[in-house]
Amino acid sequence: MEEKIICQNRKARYEYHIITTYEAGLVLKGSEVKSCRLGKANLKDSHGRIKEGEIYLVNTHISPYSYAHQLNHDPLRERKLLLHKGEIKKLYGKIKEKGLTLIPLKLYFKNGKVKVEMAVAKGKKLHDKREEIKRKDLAREAEKDFRGKKIKGRW
Repeated sequence: MEEKIICQNRKARYEYHIITTYEAGLVLKGSEVKSCRLGKANLKDSHGRIKEGEIYLVNTHISPYSYAHQLNHDPLRERKLLLHKGEIKKLYGKIKEKGLTLIPLKLYFKNGKVKVEMAVAKGKKLHDKREEIKRKDLAREAEKDFRGKKIKGRW
């Protein structure tokens, strides 16, 4: 169960409330897998889309593999996700609810296969983001006090 992370969507946890997560396989070409091994992938602005009973990963950028020449791939092509039919039906029902979307959290290798962790998520409002920042700052300050480090103007 060795897991090597290729890339993560760090902004996703800040921008969305994560409801549930799913692990899915990815249908890739050989040059895409080789590019992933070099860590040349980006999940920024990518999302999942259901089309004809199948789920596709849209807007994921996997850079062309420099040694593939004419057999290279399109960096922004739609990539099919491998999920069980029951999981796809569940996801379809959840995504049709108001305000829910399917976003990738991370792309990684698991036992030599490329996997993607997908999340059903709801977008955060601006005040939710501010609250989260405030909560993290308070926790960080409390941690500093607990360690006994000097904080601005104290001691």
